[in-house]
Amino acid sequence: MHLYTYDPAPNPRRLGLFLAWKDIDIDTTQVDLMQLEQLGEAYRAISPSGTVPTLILDDGTLMTEVIAMCDYLESLYPQKPLMGTTPLARAQVLGWDHHIYMNAFTAVAEVLRNGNPNFADRALPGPVKIPQIPALVDRGRERLRRGWQAYDDALSGRDFLVGDALTLADIDLLVCTEFAGWVKESLPEDCESLLAWRERVRQALDAG
Repeated sequence: MHLYTYDPAPNPRRLGLFLAWKDIDIDTTQVDLMQLEQLGEAYRAISPSGTVPTLILDDGTLMTEVIAMCDYLESLYPQKPLMGTTPLARAQVLGWDHHIYMNAFTAVAEVLRNGNPNFADRALPGPVKIPQIPALVDRGRERLRRGWQAYDDALSGRDFLVGDALTLADIDLLVCTEFAGWVKESLPEDCESLLAWRERVRQALDAG
C-alpha cells in the first residue's frame, strides 16, 4: 500500500490519528496543498479527484474517502478497534461519522472555502472550478454553533460518543473541533460536556 496525504489538513489528520492509534505503518508521500500540488498533472495522474488522502492498494485499487480507508484497514488490523466491537457499535460509529461529516466538517468547510480569497473558484474540493457563495459563510457559522450544542447534549453523562472506549467517531469530532480553528471558531464555554470530552480524547490519544 502507498498513502498520499498532507498531514496538517483535516481529512488526512483523521486518517493519521487512526493509523497512529493502531500502529499501522504505510509508505507515505506528502502532497503539499499549500503549493496546490494536489491539482497538478503529476498528482492527478495518480488520483484524478485531486484530493488527499489517497490510498493505493497493492493491486492498484484506489481509495479516496477516509471512512472507506478506515473500514478497510480496520478489517486488516483489528487490534485496538476503532470501529466498534459489535454490529450495533459499528453502526453507531458509522452513524456518528456521517453526522459529524455532514453537520460539522461541511459547516467549517462552507466558511473556509466561501470566505477565504485563497479559495477563489475552489469552493469545493477537486479540480473543477466552483465559484464562492459568500452567503454560505454566515450559514456555516450558524450550523457549526448549533452542532456544538447537539454534540454537547449527546455527550452529557458519557465519556465517548459510542460505548465506553475511543472510536473513529471521537477522532473525527476532535479533528473537527481543531478544523474550526481555521475559521476562528472555538467550542463555546457553556458546552461543558463537549469540552470535558475533548480533553479525555486528547489524553487517550496521547496515551496511545
